[in-house]
Amino acid sequence: MTAPLTLISHHLCPYVQRAATALHEKGIPFERAFIDLANKPDWFLQISPLGKVPLLRIPQEEGEAILFESTVICEYLEETQGGAKLHPADPLTRARHRGWIEFGSSVLADLWVYETTQDGETLEAKRNTLKTKFSTVEAELGDGPYFAGADFSLVDAVFAPIFRYFDVFDSIAEHGIFDGLPRVSAWRKALAARPSVKAAVTDDYAERLMAFLRKHDAALLKTGKIAA
Repeated sequence: MTAPLTLISHHLCPYVQRAATALHEKGIPFERAFIDLANKPDWFLQISPLGKVPLLRIPQEEGEAILFESTVICEYLEETQGGAKLHPADPLTRARHRGWIEFGSSVLADLWVYETTQDGETLEAKRNTLKTKFSTVEAELGDGPYFAGADFSLVDAVFAPIFRYFDVFDSIAEHGIFDGLPRVSAWRKALAARPSVKAAVTDDYAERLMAFLRKHDAALLKTGKIAA
């Protein structure tokens, strides 16, 4: 019996969630190995060229192969595994999807600052940046429920972890980022209900994210409904 794939993970990493969602969508058996990125084990540093997650361990006849970078992992799964197709068949549409995946990565870069900054002015600036970027997405979306319509794609797997942040942020502050964006809001709701998206994180995700915000003394915690 062939050993399963192993996804080396961190509990909060949105890039890990992309890969986990893709694995679940394709119905591929896999195991999870969680590491502490603040205290990276030596075995992890030996196999991760960038010192980041996710990694995908792929058993071979002799030893194993290691893939790093979430986009690479997702593309490999799409090219080698059965199950649902997560990229469009048309080359031009597929290329456009890859562009929107990169756009999703740029949103994550803004989110990192938004959630970790201790400065109120920076927080507000990033809030406006995020609202502008989601307005750009609003103009691209159709009738849904997913990015490209009825079929779930890798673009959906990229944006699902983004929206998951806001499930926690919504309990902290009235940020207004999705105000006036009905298609984005409907997309967010559809992704939250998707089984593969739910399975991409552990049940204590929200608690872990709140602990992360407190550890960083995030300005976000000082703006709204609950006390840090």
